[in-house]
Amino acid sequence: MLKIRVKVKGYDQKVVESTVKKIVSAALETGATIKGPIPLPNKMWKIAVHRSPHIDAKSKEHFGVIEHFRLLDILDPNPKTVEALTHIQLPSGVGISIKS
Repeated sequence: MLKIRVKVKGYDQKVVESTVKKIVSAALETGATIKGPIPLPNKMWKIAVHRSPHIDAKSKEHFGVIEHFRLLDILDPNPKTVEALTHIQLPSGVGISIKS
């Protein structure tokens, strides 16, 4: 049984969800079965930066970034499924990795 694993990641949750919906609809139109989308744990990065380089070390600004992940398994893909996945228009800020 063949399987294509698609991992979608991005910084905006709504954009990631809309991308997953596009992938699911494209795969279902070609007759493949879908397992997922499975939400994976988010990665969070937090950083504290001094506001002034010389005066007060206690005065800091805090910044954070959250990266969202989704996992899809496409079972029994045919050549039309692979072609549909390569021609999907993706929004900026979304990364996709495809493994077979």
